[in-house]
Amino acid sequence: MSISEYSKAHKAAVKAYRQALNHGDYPYLPVLDELLSFIATAGEVDLGLIDIPLDRIRGTKSAGRTKAFASNFMPLLDEDSEFAGKWCSLYRSHLEEGIREPVIACEFMNFYYIIEGNKRISVLKFSDAVSVPGYVTRILPAPSDTQEYRIYQEFTDFYRVSGVNTVYFSREGSFRRLSSLIGKDPSEVWTEEERSVFRSCLLHFSDVFLEKGGEKLPITTGDAFLTYLNIYGYKDMLNKSYSELRKEIAKLWTEFEALPESRQVSLVLKPRAAEETEDASVLLKKLFVPESKLKVGFLYYRTVETSGWTNSHNLGRMHLVNQLGDRVETFIYDGVETDDDALRLIEQAVADGCQVLFTTSPRFLGASIKAAVRYPKLKILNCSVNAYSGHLRTYYGRLYEAKFLVGMLAGILTDTGQIGYVADVPIFGAPAAINAFALGVKIVNPKARVHLAWSMEKQWSAKTPEAVSARFTQYFQKRNVSHVSGRDTISLRTSGEPYGLYGMREDGTPVLLASSIWHWGKFYQRIVQTILNGKWERTAPDRLGDSINYWWGISSGMIDIIYSKALPPRTKQLAELVKQQIVSGNFQIFSGELKDQSGNLRCHEKEELSPSDIVRMDWLSDNVEGRIPELDNLTDEAVAMAEIQGLHTGKVFL
Repeated sequence: MSISEYSKAHKAAVKAYRQALNHGDYPYLPVLDELLSFIATAGEVDLGLIDIPLDRIRGTKSAGRTKAFASNFMPLLDEDSEFAGKWCSLYRSHLEEGIREPVIACEFMNFYYIIEGNKRISVLKFSDAVSVPGYVTRILPAPSDTQEYRIYQEFTDFYRVSGVNTVYFSREGSFRRLSSLIGKDPSEVWTEEERSVFRSCLLHFSDVFLEKGGEKLPITTGDAFLTYLNIYGYKDMLNKSYSELRKEIAKLWTEFEALPESRQVSLVLKPRAAEETEDASVLLKKLFVPESKLKVGFLYYRTVETSGWTNSHNLGRMHLVNQLGDRVETFIYDGVETDDDALRLIEQAVADGCQVLFTTSPRFLGASIKAAVRYPKLKILNCSVNAYSGHLRTYYGRLYEAKFLVGMLAGILTDTGQIGYVADVPIFGAPAAINAFALGVKIVNPKARVHLAWSMEKQWSAKTPEAVSARFTQYFQKRNVSHVSGRDTISLRTSGEPYGLYGMREDGTPVLLASSIWHWGKFYQRIVQTILNGKWERTAPDRLGDSINYWWGISSGMIDIIYSKALPPRTKQLAELVKQQIVSGNFQIFSGELKDQSGNLRCHEKEELSPSDIVRMDWLSDNVEGRIPELDNLTDEAVAMAEIQGLHTGKVFL
């Protein structure tokens, strides 16, 4: 029997060998020593005796007998060779009592290379085993500024507390996200039971994922597992049958196919005129079928009274009702602070018959995706930017356009050359707004400096918004700041708190001068009109897995700027002239030579940044004093939001 099994293994080796040659690849086992001759290292660490995942074993440490195996560890030597006899003997031993003797290996960048025990690995891989015990030495790579190195550093931090080496990712921030999804703090040490349960869950998932052809996708099993946990959760996963897992994984397959960097967010930069007219089929339907109201739900963070952000969205909902009247019926679902709240109220929206649901905060992105998978007929739009999901659409505004104009005003009005800027959370789009403001300052006042502070850093935390405002006032006064760009929305509860661009009197009281504003109603009206006109499906992305992100600017009316009577008329006139150039497309804010705080050239002369570059911006202009805070420096509320849409999570959410 073992001879016939060797024959099968040999045929698998020959097939892999020929395929490698046809593709111009090396047909034998990779050799770590040869690899390291081109790569700098930083020492070694003894990991002791551990379980080595067989799917992470890549090759051998030294050349030795590497050519006895194809790149898949199957044997290349003839069936009548001494090598084949030893392989068969080892295979029989494996069937009778199992292979217990540990191999000896090195680990480099979370791949394992065998020093002693190649035939054991060959037999175990042929037998579809999962792991093998081994004495392992970790070879540390020299530090580098590459994504591969940063992911590996995240892995070593994760391994240090979890002892888990069976999961790996292709994107930064994934290990931290994994810890969050399974309810662990990234620095919390795992128990043996937690480690065992996790390995079982991952194996449970991996069996079905690979059964459906997951190995053909250009992602890791860990990438897919993270997506699964984000939708279906970790709790009680072991209690699910393979039948349940197959159904759930099937629903997510388009997400798995869309995970590589090749998938894209289709940024829709302005409304499309063709969507304003009704489809002929819709007109015909109205002649024969009584028109029913479109039920539109709005999911709100906290309440109108306690959140300026929510208040601005509710004003948009009211605009929608005023403009479309009897054609729509709106529902409010407020008081949401957690994912559980969001999911519960989305269920209520479905029960209420909502056909469209606007989830009005980036905090709700995870819950929105989960709901979109469960309810594919419900049109869900989440207020966020740069989110990849083929199940829903997202929307946001190019606030940076208005911030540039406000920055111009600050640069003109300052008499000290020192200007303050208060940001909230380091999420996608925040650096673009900061930098646009700074460039607005710079274009009229090249020597002025912008002092950046983040309202949701721990150092500014206080019991009341008024107390936070007082701390910022003191901070800016010490830096001789004359004007400050504060929050862009105002809640009913804190109406006395300064917002927009304001000047600072000697006694510390603010003087409002101008403010960038959100006019969500313009967006809601156009989107709902598109649905009523039967044009929603026609705006779907061309490629499977791509996402639509509405990212409208001043030209759409979704973003604008308001002026105080305290602003000098001629200054206002200049701002309006520049605004018209932005609206017409004759002036691009992020164009020409742009440098970051370290003096690095971010945009060359006579060039301009792409919309994608602007969305993903993670650097600050050279006239900004301050930095983008790390997650550890943020409040718990800010961390929860930054982990979903933050710059520290890498390029994507799922």
